[in-house]
Amino acid sequence: MEAHAQELKKELDATLKARRELGPEYEAALVDSFVEKVDTQVRRRLAEQRLAAEREGRAPGAAAASGEGNFGERFGFAIITLVLAIPLSAIGAAHAGLDGLLVSWGGIVGVSFIHAARSGRFRRHSPDSP
Repeated sequence: MEAHAQELKKELDATLKARRELGPEYEAALVDSFVEKVDTQVRRRLAEQRLAAEREGRAPGAAAASGEGNFGERFGFAIITLVLAIPLSAIGAAHAGLDGLLVSWGGIVGVSFIHAARSGRFRRHSPDSP
């Protein structure tokens, strides 16, 4: 996971440097490019996890379906969310001040909530369930 995080950090640094050099008119294209790279990294990591699960003879996603979840996946999602929060916060605050910052963080929290709900973090357990 460390190699993936380092690669994303390098990409973010390069994106921020390019924004400083090119100016705010290229901001949307730079952010789109960075998000696409993050998406590629996430998809690659999920494919690696799926292959590892198949090699071990378990169904891919079985841990998430049972509510256990994969620590690596959750940790990776948290890191990516925080890495993306930096430019999103800066863009939101630069264009719309506090309102833009609040909208950016509302979106970040919303995506995190949906991810947690899909991975079974908020599933209620009945008293008679084990």
